[in-house]
Amino acid sequence: MKRQMPWLEVRGKDIVDKRGKKVFLRGVNLGSWLMLEGYFFRGRNFAAHIFKRNFIRQNSARELEEFLSLYRQNFITCRDIRRIKKMGANCLRIPFNYRLLAYEGRWDYLNRVISWCKKEKIWCIIDMHAAPGAQNHDWHSDSDGRARFWREKKYQKLYLSLWRKIARRYSNEPTVAGYDILNEAVIDNDKLLSRLYNQAIRAIREVDQRHIIFLEGNCYGQKLSFLGKAKGKNIAYSIHVYLPLSFTFNLQPQLKYPGKVDGLYWDKKRVYNYIAGYARQAKRWQVPIYVGEFGINYRSPKDFGELHYLEDVLQCFNKFGFHWTYWSYKCVAHNVFPDGIWQYLPDPAWVRRAGPIYGWENFYGLWKKNKKQIATSWKTEKYAENKHISRLLTKYLK
Repeated sequence: MKRQMPWLEVRGKDIVDKRGKKVFLRGVNLGSWLMLEGYFFRGRNFAAHIFKRNFIRQNSARELEEFLSLYRQNFITCRDIRRIKKMGANCLRIPFNYRLLAYEGRWDYLNRVISWCKKEKIWCIIDMHAAPGAQNHDWHSDSDGRARFWREKKYQKLYLSLWRKIARRYSNEPTVAGYDILNEAVIDNDKLLSRLYNQAIRAIREVDQRHIIFLEGNCYGQKLSFLGKAKGKNIAYSIHVYLPLSFTFNLQPQLKYPGKVDGLYWDKKRVYNYIAGYARQAKRWQVPIYVGEFGINYRSPKDFGELHYLEDVLQCFNKFGFHWTYWSYKCVAHNVFPDGIWQYLPDPAWVRRAGPIYGWENFYGLWKKNKKQIATSWKTEKYAENKHISRLLTKYLK
């Protein structure tokens, strides 16, 4: 009989196993696998449900079902979990769209990746990346530009119901380190977010007393002050570290690190001060800090300083004892937004970097005649490892 992963729990600002030994959760995100994002295909960023609707209009619902099935089967496999474990990671963050469970009823994908993690002895964190009605106004919450989640009770009710179901299903699974219950909330009412978190905690604890619950800060995981001291056991706080965005996302080309970005000089000292603020809050409240996302858009190994920035950030995380998962594992290579450790470099008709139609919108017209080639292109074997990033991450994983 194979030995189970040890259960994890929160003690003060640490995460420990059943023997009381500190565990540092560190690894990568499986971005755009169970929550489609346009830029991962080198396409425009708009809501995944709009992409699916357009796909059906030009093909059919049956073709969309086949598209999603082949994509999910090829984009992430058990080999990928093995690769990630070989890097030294002990944790995966699994972003998912609530529609996967609420409308498609496809629990098998979560079951599958959890079983792979169990086999490779690596923990996973289940992350609701897109909530009913959308928790912010951006594509990565499957939003059409509106955040209805905060205005309509039916969406909040569905959200709580889903977390109760998730927690019930995985309540006895120690491979699941915990639940990241809402990705990148954006709301001008901290009290409403805090109240929602308390409701979610109660819903989960009705059926699951053991798993860690990760609460993300407001304003894209930036603001923790409203949370204060954790209310209840096995609670951790989560942040996302991307500042300065103009540099890390390459929104303004040619910026360098260290260097001036948006009127401020960013260097190791400023990065340290930025992250140290969260460390002080963790110490004051005696709560673990988990950096659910951080990353860079890769341009070159030395010209612009992305790797220098990334190493300064990683040094801070390790110094302060933060847990972290890098964004993201794999992506079509592009020149904006944080991309992948593994990058797709070719330029077939369904990528078409020169346009006039970019990335995933090419699937509409090309899918029926090219589905075999497209599905093959999603395999990690067709991607190139960015060894500059993977070696740097491995240095801080092992």
